[in-house]
Amino acid sequence: MDIFVVVALLAFGVHVFKTREQKERIALLGSYLGKFQIEKLMQDVLDGYQRALGESDTDRQAQVWRYLEPQERTLAAQFARFALDFAEVYEARARVSRLPMALPFVSLAFPGSTFDLRKLMSVHDQGISRAVANSNGQDPKRKAFTLMAELLLMQHSCHWFCRSKIVASARMMARHKTAHAQLLASVSPETRLAYAAVVGQ
Repeated sequence: MDIFVVVALLAFGVHVFKTREQKERIALLGSYLGKFQIEKLMQDVLDGYQRALGESDTDRQAQVWRYLEPQERTLAAQFARFALDFAEVYEARARVSRLPMALPFVSLAFPGSTFDLRKLMSVHDQGISRAVANSNGQDPKRKAFTLMAELLLMQHSCHWFCRSKIVASARMMARHKTAHAQLLASVSPETRLAYAAVVGQ
């Protein structure tokens, strides 16, 4: 058989299995996220931040910050419940490849090259909760930037699990004009250290 035909068949096979695996991951994550309003709350909070940061009147800006506080707390509470629920997922189904591109069966064949999304969601839960609680006493603007970074890094992890790291980073750049490294630099030091310990970076 012609070598090019063999390569083409192998490439097609990899694509088919990769697509099937990604659909399963999307369905798995969606089945847990679907119980909550995390995505809507996250979008509301991020939109609210943009509105507050665009306000030139300080009183009006302070009013928007206060308005967002209950939504931030609800978002943190819902994500905490999601993280607890997701922790019950069978470990093999929660493994994420550290390779930049998606390849099928990596988590089964090379578990050492993967990390556990359940642990990473716990890291994000703690980071989001810390940012919302604002125990460091940051001013509203600095708090907003920190929480925004925590939320977007969590979103990056979800896309990484469903697709691949390279796709997650490309989506973050396309939608939010933010690089993965910039997100890591903007989250709290506690999140950054815990994230690195799980992901292995």
